[in-house]
Amino acid sequence: MLLDPLADAMSIIKNAESVGKPECIIHPASKLIGTTLKVMADRGYIGEFEFIDDGKSGMFKVKLLGRINRCGVIKPRFATKVADLEKWEKRFLPARNFGLLIMTTSKGVIAHADARTQNLGGQLLAYVY
Repeated sequence: MLLDPLADAMSIIKNAESVGKPECIIHPASKLIGTTLKVMADRGYIGEFEFIDDGKSGMFKVKLLGRINRCGVIKPRFATKVADLEKWEKRFLPARNFGLLIMTTSKGVIAHADARTQNLGGQLLAYVY
């Protein structure tokens, strides 16, 4: 039974990276997973990805670059302000300016550094380093 598609997607990526696979398939697809993958691709953690329509919910085919040490979701999805981002970086990332917190804001799904420059708060979704 699938309860959290984003958590399953991050787990699939982490497991495929740890065994050295060049690509992975994430099934089922959703808008949230797609925008999270776009943020990860823009920051260079994964290669390109494509949506494959299988007549059901679809799937994503993701090219892996071998740059992810660990990734996962943040549960529960904590609401945070710009001033509190430092606290969450210390909790989920191994060092300062190393890694990425992915969060959803009123401007969409963005990285924590972009949220800081735009002075936006939101809910934390995932981390990658």
